[in-house]
Amino acid sequence: MGNTSPRGLPRADRPRERLYERGPGELSLQELLAIVIGEGTRGSSALVVALRLLGEFGDLVAMGRAGVDEMRRVPGIGFARACQLVASFELGKRFARESRSGGISIKAPKDVARLFMDEMKHYDREHFKAAFLNTKNQIIRVVTVSIGSLNASIVHPREILKPAISASAASIVLVHNHPTGDPTPSREDVEFTRRFARCGELIGIELLDHIVIGADRFQSLKESGYF
Repeated sequence: MGNTSPRGLPRADRPRERLYERGPGELSLQELLAIVIGEGTRGSSALVVALRLLGEFGDLVAMGRAGVDEMRRVPGIGFARACQLVASFELGKRFARESRSGGISIKAPKDVARLFMDEMKHYDREHFKAAFLNTKNQIIRVVTVSIGSLNASIVHPREILKPAISASAASIVLVHNHPTGDPTPSREDVEFTRRFARCGELIGIELLDHIVIGADRFQSLKESGYF
């Protein structure tokens, strides 16, 4: 059996050396994944493990939606490597969102949808987020409040208002997705939104909107007259 370690490859074929010398844009998806994975396993290089990942999930969208336990099903991906991969995808999502939101004022529901749609339309569970805005309606922080179905037992207004106060937020936009692809607000969505708006009024933080994201569609509870 030949040496399967990246160190046994010609220098030009080692992913980290290629990234340093040519830049990340010149690397294949397999090579980039191999760098995140780090060291391979006995008998399998990081490049081989990366190829297994691609074979298991098919593309980055499916891989980015996978959790730690799903990653661990791939031979050569243990708990630590699965955590590294999941964390890397989350960093990429946050970078993309913050890059789009930097310095942009939220003037309409479509502005919110544009910032969150690409990320949230792929989730297979409901993710509930809160965006904190300053007095210029610019996003200063985004927090993930819950993952799962939105109901009163999971989300309480204080879980959002406490960090909003710490961030000196002037207003808040709530955002969550419907994995079914239909952005029509549920009864629970409407009830929670009205309750949260009342709580926000009491402490002087306005709820600007609550956006529900579906499959390339969205609905504003504010524009729909729900609160």
